[in-house]
Amino acid sequence: MPVHSAPWLLVGLMGVVLFAWSSRVDAQQATGKIPRIGVLWHGANEEEEAVYLAALRQGLRDFGYIEGHNIQLENRFPAEEPERFSSLAFELVELKVDVFVAINRHAALAAQRATKTIPIVFVAVPNVVSIKLVNSMARPGGNVTGLSNMALDLTAKRLELLKLLVPSLQRVALLVNGNDKDGSRQYIEESQVAAQRLKLSLQPVEIGSSLDLAPAFKKMSEDQVEGVVVIQDGLFFVTRRAIASLALALRLPTIVYSRETVEAGALASYGPSNRDIFRRTGYFVDRILKGANPATLPVEQPTKFEFIVNLKAAKALGIEVPPTLLAQADEVLE
Repeated sequence: MPVHSAPWLLVGLMGVVLFAWSSRVDAQQATGKIPRIGVLWHGANEEEEAVYLAALRQGLRDFGYIEGHNIQLENRFPAEEPERFSSLAFELVELKVDVFVAINRHAALAAQRATKTIPIVFVAVPNVVSIKLVNSMARPGGNVTGLSNMALDLTAKRLELLKLLVPSLQRVALLVNGNDKDGSRQYIEESQVAAQRLKLSLQPVEIGSSLDLAPAFKKMSEDQVEGVVVIQDGLFFVTRRAIASLALALRLPTIVYSRETVEAGALASYGPSNRDIFRRTGYFVDRILKGANPATLPVEQPTKFEFIVNLKAAKALGIEVPPTLLAQADEVLE
């Protein structure tokens, strides 16, 4: 199902929900209780998550929920520290939130461990069946549903696009999060298959924190790496400006998963609109608050993907983007 449904479809769905399910919202308003939504992020604070927090709030407003008026957000920020995902997940469970929104893979798995009863909506999580968040996309089962972003499935396409942007490319680095061994392994395996097909030499580069970025990029440069693929990971979102700056300083063409990193200075991105995904979260929260069962609420994944090229970065890197490739871009930043 697309990230954005047609307006008439949303109206129809809301009508069905109101008819078929008892409305928790009405019951809560009758008792004066405002629904509480626990949100487990991955960054350190609201400032780091500002782009997607704004999209989430807009998604709630789309369904009539105004923070501080008829809904309350309980935001928690683990600052990319693995052990804090679990402790903050249990903290939100103890608060007895009405819906638990989990941002990224770490948060979703921590939420799943923390509760089997509170409805969980995961956001921007790839490969959700294989990591056993849900039984299937159509019928998730249990208390978990949400929005996948197909980040793992798009790995090969990013490598292909980087090769088209830099035809002489032979040695590529894959930047992965060393704190997420399982997730990183999957990205490495997918990338190695694509690299072999494209006759590229692939070098995985692990970092564990923002402090590792500068040494990692310096090592890539010393190893004569000619391009960098950055996987989807919360750590690489909060460090997107540093990644873009280091890549430009060392003249390393970089393709990423989010437009926000291209806006910060990376060469190109390919993937779904994460802002749209976060905005769409409001639909799931609304359905659950109105009585929908997460076990039967299908997981959604995007059907539209954006290829964005930063011409200013290309010029700084000495890259002349082929006109045919520019014509394929959904957006060109100048």
